[in-house]
Amino acid sequence: METVQFLAQIQAYTGIGIGLIIGLGALGACVGIGIMCASFLEGAARQPEMIPQLQVKVFLLLGLIDASFIIGVGLAMMFAFANPLLSVVPVS
Repeated sequence: METVQFLAQIQAYTGIGIGLIIGLGALGACVGIGIMCASFLEGAARQPEMIPQLQVKVFLLLGLIDASFIIGVGLAMMFAFANPLLSVVPVS
């Protein structure tokens, strides 16, 4: 294969990988936040006196879940704009 074909193939697979990273990361974050908030509402309905303690934990976990998704987006943007895989293409 020629160098141009290698570059095109690497960029195509990188695009697919970026889509999977962002898509599955968003799906996982949304499902995790939904389950966590549903559990928070159930716990608050059962024991209203525990709401302040539960609320602190919910906000902390919301930040951690969103942070993991944002880290995934950052890695995807690194591959989109500064792809380290393009440097291993053989030069003919």
